[in-house]
Amino acid sequence: MVIAFVTVLHLVACVFLILVVLLQTGKGAEMGAVFGGGGSSTLFGASGAGNFLTKLTTGTAIVFFLTSLFLAYSSIARTQKTVFDQALPEPPPLNAPQEAPKEAPSASPGGEKPAAAAPASEAPSAAAPQAQAPQPEAPPAPANK
Repeated sequence: MVIAFVTVLHLVACVFLILVVLLQTGKGAEMGAVFGGGGSSTLFGASGAGNFLTKLTTGTAIVFFLTSLFLAYSSIARTQKTVFDQALPEPPPLNAPQEAPKEAPSASPGGEKPAAAAPASEAPSAAAPQAQAPQPEAPPAPANK
């Protein structure tokens, strides 16, 4: 509950600090200042704006820094466990044995179990000769006349 309140206060201080800084005019910000004119056309008068806005900016900046420090400290204090605290899972072995697919036994009239079929990878290699693809013929030599 306290962290939520400080977070809202921090956001208000951020927005208010931006607005207060944007309200201030810098030295020579007006065209008349180039030619020696005074700043009498400012929002708070010629000399009154400096003290009020300076104090407002200072107070808002203090609130901003204090809430920033509090939120940073509270986020560190809440962190109890990280990803690096957990052990890595064991990787699978590189040459794991292949399991043969299990077949459902079929009912035979004599009550005998049928012989298990060999897996396809263990089939004999000379089962069927492979047909060779026909080789392209060489083009006929041109006839010389």
